[in-house]
Amino acid sequence: MPLGLAAQQSHSKSTFEVYGFAMMDAGYNSKQSDPDWFDTVRPTKLPSFTNEFGADGNAYFSVRQTRFGIRTSAPTTMGELKTVFEFELFGVGVDAGQTTIRLRHAYGELGHWGAGQYWSPFMDIDVFPNSVEYWGPNGMAFFRNVQVRWMPIKGDTRLTVALERPGASADQGIYADRVELADVKPRFPLPDLSAEYRRAAKWGYVELAGIVRSIKWEDLGNDAFDLSGDALGWGLSLSSNVKLGKPNIARLQLVYGDGIENYMNDAPVDIGIRDQPGNPVSPVKGVALPVLGVTAFVDHTWNAKFASTVGYSMLNIENTAQQLPSEFHRGQYALANVAYTLVPGVTAWTELQWANRENRSDGFKSDVFRVQFSFKYNFSRTF
Repeated sequence: MPLGLAAQQSHSKSTFEVYGFAMMDAGYNSKQSDPDWFDTVRPTKLPSFTNEFGADGNAYFSVRQTRFGIRTSAPTTMGELKTVFEFELFGVGVDAGQTTIRLRHAYGELGHWGAGQYWSPFMDIDVFPNSVEYWGPNGMAFFRNVQVRWMPIKGDTRLTVALERPGASADQGIYADRVELADVKPRFPLPDLSAEYRRAAKWGYVELAGIVRSIKWEDLGNDAFDLSGDALGWGLSLSSNVKLGKPNIARLQLVYGDGIENYMNDAPVDIGIRDQPGNPVSPVKGVALPVLGVTAFVDHTWNAKFASTVGYSMLNIENTAQQLPSEFHRGQYALANVAYTLVPGVTAWTELQWANRENRSDGFKSDVFRVQFSFKYNFSRTF
């Protein structure tokens, strides 16, 4: 075949897709929550004491879920080359509460290898229900991370192994104001190692994922104490989609581990403090906090125009005795909705949402009830 003709045929098989949606959320929060997260339902952002965030009852409007992305695909001699670049307008971190550009994916894949920011293999994005509350079930593993991945098996049944950017957080609890702890700094000498295996079948699939991570911290101070330490973080996730007849899909996940809180969708710190009585040099030590997450949702399609989702999620932290009594211990999350497709690409939702927060030991609990109305306008063009 002439070289020029081969190049033309290869080029004709390449695709360039522009996609995304404009979206507006509006609703009413019957109670109170952290104002930086006014348009989300996050148990960790509910009050930890009475009237922490002011008076009850707030209306909200937001366009922060609006999204834009570009996907490409091209055949090569080493396999298919895929890329994705995607952002939304939901500010987090230093931009929490703002409408600003936030990177979601910046990822490339060639054959059986991929690199960039993408879904962690430890999470299962197919567990996320057909809901419009932005943050989603608190008890599911959910984390986009910078990584290098190897995919020896691809398709509906797949195997993925990745080295991911490390990171963790720490809660110094009742000792947080001690000067000695100000010199303790984290160190991550090794990347996180994650893997997933999914087995597909006619009824759906089952997926087992795992992660192992090294978390270290070093005391750089010159006082009499040595608070350096390390912990092994690990986690296992079992997830599934089960087809319950044509109109129903059950989305299920069970997660358990130590020191993997930052891989969970809505969890506090990875490391807590525990006393070491009788040790004058290291009176306290850091320990990886155990976490349990449960998620169960059902998506139901009524007909070509109407669909609904209902479900529940929970996250539980095994706290240490040295964490503050007001520290987060358990969060619950539930919702039910009705979606109506006006025309192809345009959908309206009405959704009822509930969340609950329980502190470690002071007996305080808080909850929130919300009603949300959302309008989503999709667009997509492939060249």
